[in-house]
Amino acid sequence: MPTKKLTLQLDFHSGLPIYTQIVDQIQSQLANGILKPGDQLPTVRALAEELRVNFNTVARAYRMLDEIRIISTQQGRGTYITEIPPPEVTEKLRKESLEALTQPFAWVSQSERSAKW
Repeated sequence: MPTKKLTLQLDFHSGLPIYTQIVDQIQSQLANGILKPGDQLPTVRALAEELRVNFNTVARAYRMLDEIRIISTQQGRGTYITEIPPPEVTEKLRKESLEALTQPFAWVSQSERSAKW
């Protein structure tokens, strides 16, 4: 299976750590069906080079994804999206994706309310 091309948008000025942005976006792509179980991800080095970030930043993101069983790294074969994420992980991903998508709008709405008072 060919390596899946990841499209990640990093914001170096957001204050949110880059590794967290990588984790969040991979989780979001999985929850939204862009990434599917069995998809192979780029190597740590390849993704770090593509994103122009430190190797250790991507390694940390992959380690976090591995700890929550979103990905599995197989020595000599590559890194893959796990076949079937547990239901609690899938539900958590959906909630986090929704929160991540609505957060900028909630902040704008709240600041607009504050300005009116």
